[in-house]
Amino acid sequence: MSPQRIDIKTDICIGAGQCALTAPDVFTQDDDGFSQVLPGREDGGGSPLLREAARACPVAAISIREE
Repeated sequence: MSPQRIDIKTDICIGAGQCALTAPDVFTQDDDGFSQVLPGREDGGGSPLLREAARACPVAAISIREE
């Protein structure tokens, strides 16, 4: 598997929290409720739920790209 990088479009994130609910080992929410990647998990940390978490975002603010 190629290395991955998670991108969160913070300008469109609405803080629904679906990413953090789906893949809590990768995502969290900041003090304002917006999505953040946990430190050290910028590559998804091998989480099998990473892509599902991106799909769960209701505004498609999360993308995963192969590096």
